[in-house]
Amino acid sequence: MTFPDLVSVFFNTLVERFDLFGALGLTLGFTAGIMPRPQLILFTSAACATCFGAHYALLGSTTGVAMCAMSVLQSLVAARFAQSQARPPWFGGLFAASSLVIALLVLATWNGWPSAFAGTGALFAMAARLQGSASSMRKLFVCATLFWAGHNILVGSAFGFACDLLTLSGLGIALSKSERRAIVGGLRRSA
Repeated sequence: MTFPDLVSVFFNTLVERFDLFGALGLTLGFTAGIMPRPQLILFTSAACATCFGAHYALLGSTTGVAMCAMSVLQSLVAARFAQSQARPPWFGGLFAASSLVIALLVLATWNGWPSAFAGTGALFAMAARLQGSASSMRKLFVCATLFWAGHNILVGSAFGFACDLLTLSGLGIALSKSERRAIVGGLRRSA
């Protein structure tokens, strides 16, 4: 093996093991789980999905890329309109149509179980984006994250799986804090 071959192998191994998009996505995934308000959760989720879309493109997961693109669009629309008291009349129809687009994209990019997991995770995440409360949103994001973990294991995304674990821990921390606040608030009201 020549020196240029060794450099090439080292570079390919380094690039394969360290993906800037995966690293940024991992950081943003955890951060989204601990954001205090639904709008911040959604904007951070959009940034996370953008990074993971690029990461999945490098891994060759076309369904992952397509689901991330849908996630970015849904998160940005939901961040702008889902939390308002009077949602625009087209809002529900747009999300209903996007569920159909998710199904069509999964079929168009079908790659077996990874596609099934990514599509199911995308549908749970879509339902989460429609929620008005951060707690309800987080509970559905837990379901979405579990399906994305299946996708990430099957496509070999170490960053994606690490992000799933961190996201679940962030969501768990935030859910337990909100649960404790609700219990303490209930005790204060009853006292």
